[in-house]
Amino acid sequence: MDKRLEAFKRLLDIMDDLREKCPWDKKQTMQTLRHLTVEETYELVDAIHDEDYSEVKKELGDLFLHLVFYSKIGSESHGWDVSDVLNGICEKLIHRHPHIYGDVKVKDEREVLDNWEKLKLKEGNKSVLEGVPKSLPALIKAIRIQDKARGVGFDWEKKEQVYEKVEEELAELKTEVEANSPKEKVEGELGDVLFSIINYARFLGVNPEDALEKTNKKFIKRFQYLEVESAKDGKVMGEMTLAEMDKYWNKAKTI
Repeated sequence: MDKRLEAFKRLLDIMDDLREKCPWDKKQTMQTLRHLTVEETYELVDAIHDEDYSEVKKELGDLFLHLVFYSKIGSESHGWDVSDVLNGICEKLIHRHPHIYGDVKVKDEREVLDNWEKLKLKEGNKSVLEGVPKSLPALIKAIRIQDKARGVGFDWEKKEQVYEKVEEELAELKTEVEANSPKEKVEGELGDVLFSIINYARFLGVNPEDALEKTNKKFIKRFQYLEVESAKDGKVMGEMTLAEMDKYWNKAKTI
């Protein structure tokens, strides 16, 4: 037997044993597993960000367990099992890749993505945005919304136009702030600014989630330098002036 199939069968067999014999595993439902799956997904994302590929392998194993767990529950309560799950995704991939499994011709990856969204509409989706999960973090959701709108031709033509939109939204935000407008109005304008900046990042070929995470890490590194070095000098965080902290911060920026 192919070692991959053998390993997958081993996991399925272990899942059967755990579901039958382990008190904790027997009690789990899709609802109780959901938040754990989110946690495991973020742990995988962290490992990828850190380029720790040994950890990526381990976290993928944890996610495989969750996928098998959900499939086991599905076989017990919902009339489908892991074979239905796998055959379902296989059929979807074949249908969504007519340039591989059919006679459709494409020039590049952009056309592949455009065809993907058009095929989803033909499959019965009422909106190209239906596939965007409601519970996605807002930044990632904005990226997916914009990608899907672009897939059916609803997009700017040039990055300069998008930057002008960013400036327009910033001006509108400034107007509302200076007018002491209600929080809801300011919040709406700030949301427009963020959405337009995410859109501009897309036109630059920059993933805004990755860009923001790199800035987060940069800030953490510099702030922790400030904490460590100021402590060496006998200073206490919370008791220093901003000017004192800025001296350490500026040193951190040179490292």
